[in-house]
Amino acid sequence: MALLAPKRSLVIGGVLVAVLVLYVLGSEKRRNDTASPAANPAQCRVTVTADVLRVHAGPEIGSKVVDRLTKGQETDADKFVQNGFRKIGDNRWVSVDYAQPVAGRDCG
Repeated sequence: MALLAPKRSLVIGGVLVAVLVLYVLGSEKRRNDTASPAANPAQCRVTVTADVLRVHAGPEIGSKVVDRLTKGQETDADKFVQNGFRKIGDNRWVSVDYAQPVAGRDCG
């Protein structure tokens, strides 16, 4: 039994080090995910001005709502606008009335 104690301590120590490494890596990923995207003036980007902005599957009011964005949230967008809706992704459209282009970005 005397030999098991040092082995057990090594195993526990190794597990603690592994958990610490995973925590640090996860913290770094979360920090990178929340950082603001690099400003690329050629990429259109919009800010939500409504309390809640519905994201539609198509450029029509009656199209299916597939997501919601909240006030102040930013997202990349296309320059393409149809029926008063700006395309922000595949099957993702928002009303131009509540998605203000970010200053310095080309949403022309």
